[in-house]
Amino acid sequence: MRRALAPRATVSTNCDTTDPTDDLPHAPRDAHAGVTERDARIAALAKDTILAHTAGDPHSRHGAVNPAVYRASTIVFPTVEQYETSRKPETRFDVVRYGQLGTPTTFALEQAIAAIEGGYRAMLLPSGLAAATTALLAMVQRGDHVLMVDTTYASTRVFCNSTLARFGVETTYYDPLVGGAIRDLFRPNTRVVFLESPGSITFEVQDVPAIAAAAHSAGITVMMDNTWASPFFFPAFAHGVDVSIQAVTKYIGGHADVMMGTITTTEPLYERIRSAVAELGYCVSPDDAYLALRGLRTLGVRLERHQRNAMRVAEWLRERPEVARVHYPALPSDPGHALWARDFTGASGLFGVSLAPAPRAAVHAMLDALQLFGKGVSFGGFESLAIPMDPAPFRTATRWGEGERPYVRLHVGLEDPDDLIADLARGFDALRAAAGASR
Repeated sequence: MRRALAPRATVSTNCDTTDPTDDLPHAPRDAHAGVTERDARIAALAKDTILAHTAGDPHSRHGAVNPAVYRASTIVFPTVEQYETSRKPETRFDVVRYGQLGTPTTFALEQAIAAIEGGYRAMLLPSGLAAATTALLAMVQRGDHVLMVDTTYASTRVFCNSTLARFGVETTYYDPLVGGAIRDLFRPNTRVVFLESPGSITFEVQDVPAIAAAAHSAGITVMMDNTWASPFFFPAFAHGVDVSIQAVTKYIGGHADVMMGTITTTEPLYERIRSAVAELGYCVSPDDAYLALRGLRTLGVRLERHQRNAMRVAEWLRERPEVARVHYPALPSDPGHALWARDFTGASGLFGVSLAPAPRAAVHAMLDALQLFGKGVSFGGFESLAIPMDPAPFRTATRWGEGERPYVRLHVGLEDPDDLIADLARGFDALRAAAGASR
């Protein structure tokens, strides 16, 4: 069940002719990070309705459907009393007092993210990696131990092996398929279990509820990078996650033009992690926050199209002689399909393809022949992407089971799937020609 957002402050939502800054000189009435009765009511509705109606009441901003873009560093106050009131530690993340701590624009996006996540409150960071690393830093100290899924994002692994290790925090990588048996890896000093399901390179699906139950029985915090499915297709908090991390850069932004991450937490963890974000000096541009909120509004319809297109392409690829296996949890043939069908409400457009043995040059010829699939990192935008990858170097606890087979990660965008299939067929023609020439 969705966790209710606890209201902490109420504000007037009546549309009148008075200046909405009269009673709060440094911000419009709804421009704080507290949750109003309206926000709590909307959070109980269906996901598409949440996406359309969250992030404040238009009547509290002169009827404007979207919040304004507030570009601000300094915030001035008409009286010393109001200035000092804004400095109260217990409300420092609830009011507009300094640009780095929040503006009406960033507060609107935070409210929207928390609502669709089903968590307590959210915070914004300049990248998905910043969100993952800051959440970890907030929860550990010298002498602590972290359990990190072996299929984590490569840059998160680098952070654990370098920065956390330098600070005296030990990381153990675990098999993503461990399930409830993860309890055998717990130590007295284990503070965090970190999940990423599916992994964004090889797409193993984790048993999130079983892992979360085991961790909570030992008093361990559960964090999850939920970027692949987004909160639209995977309600992390309903499955036992304490801290949900999103690379907004991907599907929430949705247009390949925003760098941002979010951390959403349960109530007990909010103050600790939000304080770490502030202490590290993180903030985001109000213009980027506006773009991310605009992308969030259409997250549902875009993900549904990504899923439909990806299924068409994946099913076609599965029948091709050049393909050994398609790594996509939404396919019934995928080893993770049962867990995916149990816990997820949909699948995004990102998956992997193990090719039949072919020379490296032939694989490059295939990718170079593609006209609609760009060659670039990231995913979640409207465009299709295809890049060669070798998952083996990013594993230490498990072995990449596809051996020497070439591996390609595809992101299926919003183009017509028939055109994408024709483009991949052109690529396979180039692969066969290059492979034949190399003999």
